[in-house]
Amino acid sequence: MPGYVKIGRVDGRTQGDLVQRMRSLDRTSTPLPFECVYACSVKNAKFVEQQLHRVFSDCRVRPNREFFGVSPETASAALKIGEIEDMTPPQQEIVDSDEDRQALKKAHSRRENFSFQLLGIPVGAELTFLKDENIKAKVVSNKNIKIHSDEVESISDARVRELIKREEEMTVSAAANKILDKEDRVSGTIYWKYEGETLDKRRYRLENEE
Repeated sequence: MPGYVKIGRVDGRTQGDLVQRMRSLDRTSTPLPFECVYACSVKNAKFVEQQLHRVFSDCRVRPNREFFGVSPETASAALKIGEIEDMTPPQQEIVDSDEDRQALKKAHSRRENFSFQLLGIPVGAELTFLKDENIKAKVVSNKNIKIHSDEVESISDARVRELIKREEEMTVSAAANKILDKEDRVSGTIYWKYEGETLDKRRYRLENEE
């Protein structure tokens, strides 16, 4: 369900409890298995859940549902304030069948089949990276960007500095994946911003305006 995140809690203390809860959400009424973007242990789960629901109340889809029209990164950033320990499980533990993995891969492919023209972003426009605004990117074609920075040496990660210096042309997802050095493939639209708005949020807004 692109554009929505579920913010909830698990009555358990281990990552295994979380995996079981995620699997239990995969019912005939849901088109695809859920993906866990971020999970952590907190001091008082019920209180933290209530506060997050209150913070994002204006984005709530329905009063009696835990779904919100916010980006996964925004929700994760709010939850991290109360983090004791990161408990996010690898996606392969949640989705344990090849058939479901292929369905998710296909859905990601369709969702990520975007263009800058679709978002009203011209070639030559500048994007900033959500996690470090010193990392920027120039839109060089309808689908690709080149990473750059005005202050390369201020970036602490040597691997990212080398990536910037290569001036390689790539998609927003490929760029985000290389910057974050993630094992699981990430969606670049939630990590790059244009005019203060993530590409994911911009797409969601424009699609709903239409």
